[in-house]
Amino acid sequence: IAERLSRVVRPEVWVIDDLSFPKFGKASVGVARQYCGAVGKRANCQVAVSVHAATDTASCPLEWQLYLPREWTDELDRCRRAGVPDDVVHREKWRLALGLLDTLAEWQLKAPVVVADAGYGVSTPFRLGLEERRLSYVLALNGKEVAHPEDVEPHQPAYGGLGPPTLPRYRTPPRAVSVLAAEAGAERFTEVTWRQGSKGAMTSRFAVLTVRPAGKQSLAAAQEAGGGRNRWDGVLPVQTLLVEWPDGQDTPTDYWISNLPATTPAADLVRWAKMRWRIEHDYRELKHGLGLDHFEGRTWRGWHHHVTLVTAAQAFLTLRRLDPKVRTPA
Repeated sequence: IAERLSRVVRPEVWVIDDLSFPKFGKASVGVARQYCGAVGKRANCQVAVSVHAATDTASCPLEWQLYLPREWTDELDRCRRAGVPDDVVHREKWRLALGLLDTLAEWQLKAPVVVADAGYGVSTPFRLGLEERRLSYVLALNGKEVAHPEDVEPHQPAYGGLGPPTLPRYRTPPRAVSVLAAEAGAERFTEVTWRQGSKGAMTSRFAVLTVRPAGKQSLAAAQEAGGGRNRWDGVLPVQTLLVEWPDGQDTPTDYWISNLPATTPAADLVRWAKMRWRIEHDYRELKHGLGLDHFEGRTWRGWHHHVTLVTAAQAFLTLRRLDPKVRTPA
């Protein structure tokens, strides 16, 4: 399915997301009380991570995996009753996402640009995992992440001769990216139209900024990239920040971080960032039209078998939509 749909859809992005399935009882594999997007609060449910190939006009899931909370992986007997393979352990959703990308790479499929919501974008280890795989990304942030402006440089304290030299450090504290975006000024923002919606052109104002993400995780990542603590020059890596400031709003509203250069056309960055909406069409069709959340089995293999069959059905419909002139029987 993944190979055929990738050839036909010719995706501009791969979208990573997770989906919840409300459940009763405790026996269904992976079910636990956790945040359930389907009801907007913590509830008894299963959660799965998925990767979708997408353009503005077509999309289809490429791979799925069920998320197992620790309360499951800590109870081996419970896992065995549900048929969970012995080598499956608890992994955070961002780790599952990287694992799915690795599986797709083994199938000789390459991601064009990876996009995801802030649940993944705020994770520095996830972004580093994408960098290690040499994958381009445009990931949403919530605006609270801290960073330094691009032009701020670290200061090297004088070496007193006792102990190892002190590493270079920034003299000013990092600030939230929402603050840096507002300080850029409304004049930095230009109007961009990214697609035609049901009510006309979808347009807003955007700016492309360059920042140096900070925070403990970013600091550790920069030191690691620099070859260790003693070789690091103190300069945090540069990243591209895409910001949306809609007309009529007092402050910016949405933020995305990317490892693509800041010279990338803003229209491309915006289109890729906004293309995540497309998988809502997938989820709606998969759930309401094809029975994705109607599975009543309890086992690991049964759940993955079910989502594979539902994905095949959605892939068939996608192929028909892309080639509507297929001859009908006489």
